[in-house]
Amino acid sequence: MPGRRENLAALAMLAAGVLATTPASAQKTYDPGASDTEIKVGNIMPYSGPASSYGVIGKTEAAFFRMINDQGGINGRKINFISYDDAYSPPKAIEQARKLVESDEVLLIFQALGTPSNSAIMKYMNAKKVPQLFVASGGTKFGDPKNFPWTMGFQPNYQSEGRIYAKYIRDNFPNGKIAVFWQNDDAGKDQFKGLKDGLGDKASMIIADKSYEVSDPSIDSQIVALRDSGADIFFSWAAPKGSAQAIRKVGELGWKPKFFLANTATSVASVLKPAGLDYSKDIISTIYLKEPTDPTWDKDPAVVKWREFMDKYYPDGDKTNANNVYGYVQAEAMVQVLKQCGDNLTRDNVMKQAANLKNFHTDLMLPGIMVNTSADDYFPIEQMQLMRFNGQAWEMFGDVITGEVGHERSQ
Repeated sequence: MPGRRENLAALAMLAAGVLATTPASAQKTYDPGASDTEIKVGNIMPYSGPASSYGVIGKTEAAFFRMINDQGGINGRKINFISYDDAYSPPKAIEQARKLVESDEVLLIFQALGTPSNSAIMKYMNAKKVPQLFVASGGTKFGDPKNFPWTMGFQPNYQSEGRIYAKYIRDNFPNGKIAVFWQNDDAGKDQFKGLKDGLGDKASMIIADKSYEVSDPSIDSQIVALRDSGADIFFSWAAPKGSAQAIRKVGELGWKPKFFLANTATSVASVLKPAGLDYSKDIISTIYLKEPTDPTWDKDPAVVKWREFMDKYYPDGDKTNANNVYGYVQAEAMVQVLKQCGDNLTRDNVMKQAANLKNFHTDLMLPGIMVNTSADDYFPIEQMQLMRFNGQAWEMFGDVITGEVGHERSQ
């Protein structure tokens, strides 16, 4: 404890206005996981299990934070990125979330992946008042600040995506017959709801649908049944493995519907190549980030910079895998929020800054795509553009489309 003499000296300096102007007197506020030297960021990824192809996202984010640390960190603090495997299992996700919060004492959990896993930990995270930030899922439920103020997504939500497809179909194929293949969880239900809501009075265009479990070894019977329905438009809303199986089976059957593929399953490396590039030709999906296989961006400075990053920090990573762009952009957004926090590294301020992104844009986002959040808007991105696979690469077409859901909540 300082003695009486030091206290008197400090009072004298304060009276003279000295302490008020020295940088050392700036207020620093920390919650668990933050200090003068580091920021602990937790993460949960399916490095194993049925959705393991998404694991590269966590590896890209780890690489990005290594680069940031090499550059001096954020406001002088290094990021300690702690990432655990949950094998796409909700009970395992709960176990890992508890470990991160209670044992590792992270400041926040960033980019936990998957609708089922995030649904499982959401009540826990909000009860503990620990940010569950930039959830790696398009689940609409993750944009509900009134009921879950500590949880926020990032990517366009699934209902927005469904509405964007619906608008395109209404404008271009008003007499089409639609068959839907969907994942039997909150993600699949959310996407399906967006499509139906977007079709509105044309929802009767949907003449057949079949669900599947992400752990199913085969989905052939569902695809055969949907082909037999007589539909000429087909939707695949499935994780990468299920989507690859669906593309291959549709191709093997010789079925030629207008094929729409979930945005989360558009990786050339982990979906289209395993399915067969010939079978993948003319598939339509959505995009909001620059696609690394699109020749449009070959010499784009941001894509060139990203390739250089991959070469240096993640040399084993596949530069045709769009998930490696996704992870990079998510990490950029996380860094922006932490920069905005300054020296007030409390969990409450992390959420305040995440809800205070104004026209934030990274160079790997498509032109015109902006991130905007507020205390009552937890949907950072609600714009996308359509793209079509030409057999070798994705090519964008049309304009940037907004698919706002009016802040409805999935039931």
